[in-house]
Amino acid sequence: MLGIRTLVIIPALNEEAALPSTLAALAVAQPGVEVVVVDDGSVDRTREVAVAGGARVLSLPFNLGVGSAVRAGLHFARDRGFDRAVVFDADGQHDPRAIDDLLAALDAGADVALASRFADGADAYPVGRVRRSAMRFMAAFVARLTHERFTDPTSGFRAFDRPAIELLSRVYPVEYLADTVEVLLIVASAGLRTTEVASSMKVRSLGVPSNRRFRLVANYLRVFVGLLGAAVFRAPYRRVHASSRRAGGVA
Repeated sequence: MLGIRTLVIIPALNEEAALPSTLAALAVAQPGVEVVVVDDGSVDRTREVAVAGGARVLSLPFNLGVGSAVRAGLHFARDRGFDRAVVFDADGQHDPRAIDDLLAALDAGADVALASRFADGADAYPVGRVRRSAMRFMAAFVARLTHERFTDPTSGFRAFDRPAIELLSRVYPVEYLADTVEVLLIVASAGLRTTEVASSMKVRSLGVPSNRRFRLVANYLRVFVGLLGAAVFRAPYRRVHASSRRAGGVA
């Protein structure tokens, strides 16, 4: 849409190897968007390759985690007047062409568009049995709290409109997994609309994912307890969202 400014936010920790091809693919598929790489305390050349790839760079003083990196990017989007923001992985898992589908969902009335690896129409995405069981449990639990069905609540590939940017730049969760799952509860509690879009994703080819069984189960249990607590405090999210609208947060 003409006049709509979109920012792609890329959280990055030690991604000097993968980032150049990710930025190059974005430049080809999405020439009209601006890109900010949030360097989350990298000790390699992530910042240098991001600048060389044409992105703006926000540098965190040390590793704060992907949730903090996304919140920093949303602060940037809010303060610089962007109408929409898309969170996109640095490691090449996400298809930059799928950004069009997420933005189309915002055009159709959603405040948040979530890319799902498991929705009808997406290519098969390999997931281990323990992890898949944990994902299904979390999806059922989130559906119970939000009264909405999500097939992939832990997907980090998502787009936000201006009201969601205003809200989440203040309250975006920083804990691992909460930075994806709890966001859905916050958005629902604020009266914003979330929709899912089928999106095929690649398996990460670089780095080591946090999917050891004990760590995985512990993280899901921690998020489960956190979501129970967050469900008790839905009213503050409504007040934050209301204040954003009064301040002219709607694009």
